[in-house]
Amino acid sequence: MSQRKDEALRLATEYVCPNKVATFGAAGIDLVIGKREGSYLYDVDGHQLIDCHINGGTYNLGHRNPELIAVLKDALDHVDIGNHHFASEARNALAVKLADLTPGDLKYSVFASGGSEAVDIAIKTARHAKQRRRIIGIEKGYHGRTGLSGAIGDNDAAKFFLSEGPTDEFVNVPFNDLDAMEHALAEEPTAAVIVETIPATLGFPMPNEGYLPGIKSLCEKHDALYIADEVQTGLGRTGTLWGVDTYEVTPDILVIGKGLSGGLYPIAATVLSERVAGWLQEDGFAHVSTFGGSEIGCHVASRVLDLCSDEATLANVRRMGETFGERLGALQHQFPDHLLEVRRRGLVVGLKFKGDMGAVLMSKLLYDAGIWAIMSGFDLSVLQFKPVLTIDDALLEETMKRFENALEQFIKLMR
Repeated sequence: MSQRKDEALRLATEYVCPNKVATFGAAGIDLVIGKREGSYLYDVDGHQLIDCHINGGTYNLGHRNPELIAVLKDALDHVDIGNHHFASEARNALAVKLADLTPGDLKYSVFASGGSEAVDIAIKTARHAKQRRRIIGIEKGYHGRTGLSGAIGDNDAAKFFLSEGPTDEFVNVPFNDLDAMEHALAEEPTAAVIVETIPATLGFPMPNEGYLPGIKSLCEKHDALYIADEVQTGLGRTGTLWGVDTYEVTPDILVIGKGLSGGLYPIAATVLSERVAGWLQEDGFAHVSTFGGSEIGCHVASRVLDLCSDEATLANVRRMGETFGERLGALQHQFPDHLLEVRRRGLVVGLKFKGDMGAVLMSKLLYDAGIWAIMSGFDLSVLQFKPVLTIDDALLEETMKRFENALEQFIKLMR
């Protein structure tokens, strides 16, 4: 380990995130990111990594995308973050584009600085619209770590900070269980159901046929709203611009984050249908966010939407996803006792390995082989494996070569 890396880890341990450094260190991962470009990360010691985590989708279009950097630099020549109280040409332009590109009658955009805040906005909006407090989520779902977002889904972190919500207001049911969802909705009046289109931190289990449309039908039956959390599955990753488009579901509220920033300027959005957005007419100051919808971020996000909605990008996601599926499926067929399952839709890929912590070991072996991919937080046997949307044939081949080397090591160690 170089002196530079050792010092970075020492300072992070002393001043920033001691437990994170210790946790990754125990897994044999001592990554300190230096140079980053396109699909690649470089450790400060020069170790090259193909980024197949991309920070949950933040770098859908690659690290330091040149087109987005040019937009950012141009924006900095003319604007700053702006003032959230007043009309803004940049926010208007982005909101109009979101209204045009999102499904159904989604119209109003409320901007945030990150996905957790955007989920908080979604829950507050649903509660106001229905004048009810109860929210239903998915067991081991993840929607962020702020107040309301942290209380729904897996709330162990909220409990850690003594911040969990009342159990009668935040209810969780198993994923892919429509009977449990109907029972929960029938129990008492509910403001909304919130669900990740494909739950990321749970290890990307794929929705059963008809599951998400079934939730929407149940919401309509029981007069509840459907909130789609697309922080990780939106912006083209499933092969359509929004994951809900893939599953033919139209939500009442859509949450967008991570990749909307281009990895360059923090921005997220909660897009509302007109029928649930009454609070914007009644009290526009009910939710304010100083950095939500920064004009600089709006310029970057607008170009992100252009690139992610381009049919060439979406076609590439579908084609590369199919190729990954075939290659990974062949390995699963060849080594069924070690690579237990390949979960995939577009370039959303979850890989389940042998052992309760199989993905932790595989993450370390991939790190050594030159790929960065991370274990799923709520299922340590499943690896999140997500390349950039613009991956080409040559990079796919190199990725698979490195992956196969790591898998060979995994099989040897497990035996």
